[in-house]
Amino acid sequence: MALLSWKVVHGGHTPPPGEVVRPDERMSWGRTTGIGVQHVLAMFGATFVLPPIMGIPGNTAVFFSGVGTLLFLIIVRNRVPSYLGTSAAFIAPTFAVYSGGGDLHDVLFGVLCTGVIFAVVGLIVNAVGEQWIHTLLPPVLTGTVVMLIGLNLAGPVARDAYWNHDQWLALVTLCIAILLLVFLRGFLRRIAILVAVVVGWVAAGLMDLLNLGHAVDGGGHTVDRINWATTTPGGKVQTLGDAGWLGWPDFTSPHVSGSAFLLFLPVVIVLIAENTGHVKAVSEMTGADLDRDLGRAFIGDGTSTTIAGLFGGAGTTTYAENIGVMAATRVYSTAAYGIAAIVAVLFGLCPKFGVLVGSIPAGVLGGVTIVLYGMIAILGAKIWVSNRVDFGQTSNLVPAAAGVILGAGDITQKISDKVSLGGITMGTVVALAAYHLFRYVKNPEDKEHAVVTPTSAYEESGHPGRETAGGGRHGAAPPAAGETGSGA
Repeated sequence: MALLSWKVVHGGHTPPPGEVVRPDERMSWGRTTGIGVQHVLAMFGATFVLPPIMGIPGNTAVFFSGVGTLLFLIIVRNRVPSYLGTSAAFIAPTFAVYSGGGDLHDVLFGVLCTGVIFAVVGLIVNAVGEQWIHTLLPPVLTGTVVMLIGLNLAGPVARDAYWNHDQWLALVTLCIAILLLVFLRGFLRRIAILVAVVVGWVAAGLMDLLNLGHAVDGGGHTVDRINWATTTPGGKVQTLGDAGWLGWPDFTSPHVSGSAFLLFLPVVIVLIAENTGHVKAVSEMTGADLDRDLGRAFIGDGTSTTIAGLFGGAGTTTYAENIGVMAATRVYSTAAYGIAAIVAVLFGLCPKFGVLVGSIPAGVLGGVTIVLYGMIAILGAKIWVSNRVDFGQTSNLVPAAAGVILGAGDITQKISDKVSLGGITMGTVVALAAYHLFRYVKNPEDKEHAVVTPTSAYEESGHPGRETAGGGRHGAAPPAAGETGSGA
């Protein structure tokens, strides 16, 4: 199909019951724009919350999520509807870089390398097919890596970086997030994390007004919970009043860092799992055979992440929240995603938006990260369960056990004065090596390895595909906010 040509169906109206709008089709531009705005709201929950956690300007991250989505749609030739938002899989290695004395420039090098490697994987898949991925990274390993990343974030990030700076506000925000996820329904439930941030923000203002407790900075000094001024990566302080309505986001270049390269390598595994699950879910929903587009999807996300790393954005991934919008509306038009991407770019060109994102109190982030990081960890278990991983086999049990504990304990192996392997890298390397050692030695006391079929090797939480890591199936309820393989 032509890149910028969509067939108008159903007279431009909303599809009648039982009918859909396929990726190469669209409704009227007005209705398509309305669906595009829904996609913006759906992706906003995680893309809005995650950048400040990683020290990346919010408007820069949102800007490159829009640019990345446009590039993705071009690379997949408009065959795979998807929005590329900020990936939570990048948080743990980011904090590992910071804790090792690195800065945002080093982090961006890690993001850049992740994108390049993922794009290369896509080129290989495009050339020879996907079966080798299922052999190299079966569900027991993808589940292990996803779980150890979530658990690795619990102490140094959720607890030390946020919760301990304002414990009462963090507890209030956590309770708000849980209550919203319990009582909200439909679309609001899918953006519950974003709603929790907004309500927690208001709670922070009321607590300051009523002088209820206080927040502290890294030096233990009492500070205001809400600070309407942000510091750019270049060191410039900008207030909400001074920020303009229109302007370029803050661009930052990467610096070569060997330790950052090693710390970010495991993220590639998570991106492979997420993107494969996304493509298979869309294939199931639309009835189209998209297996041949898997390599292009990898290349698209890899290119998006590479561009973000080059200029100061956050690494991206396909978003399950937007799968939920498609499941609810039965509109799969890539035209709607193109409009969503353009809206995101416009948000990124608004400096006031960047200051607003940067003013989210640490306590609010502390509350929502407990839920977000927990979702990541539990997703690993869901991948195991939905793929029926047999932990009665020593060949599955030992690699997973060793990898999870290395990651959860953030056990670091020092290689030299400048290079060390953090918990995530150590856990991933050990799990990979142990699994394939078991596989090739084939101890007769172990059961034979079950053959994993491509349709079940990688499925992402919340995706309403044939069999997902979240246990969902075609026609299941849309996922709640943040329920992505990593963006959640």
